[in-house]
Amino acid sequence: MDVQPLGKRLQSITLLSGGERALVALSLLCAVLLVKPTPFCVLDEIDAPLDEANVERLIAVLRELCANTQFLIITHTRGTMMAADMLYGVTMREEGVSKVLTVKVAEIAGA
Repeated sequence: MDVQPLGKRLQSITLLSGGERALVALSLLCAVLLVKPTPFCVLDEIDAPLDEANVERLIAVLRELCANTQFLIITHTRGTMMAADMLYGVTMREEGVSKVLTVKVAEIAGA
């Protein structure tokens, strides 16, 4: 598949960096969601190859898409977690005993 990211020449997607590939995939996904929104979308570590500036751009686009689609994002990226409305995590304070944690981010921020 040939793609042409902004400012680059037309080339095979296999020649792009990991971050560029992620941006191409996200662009395609966001274009589909704009034309045909779904009620729910799961994204698993999609922001991992992105730098901070592109994570912020991704968050801005996802906020716009949130009007029609609810996103569940699995991530370890701090910027993405800070933008979330709700965080879920798993902790293991004792060996073999897991506990699910839920945090409403608006409560932390004092909103």
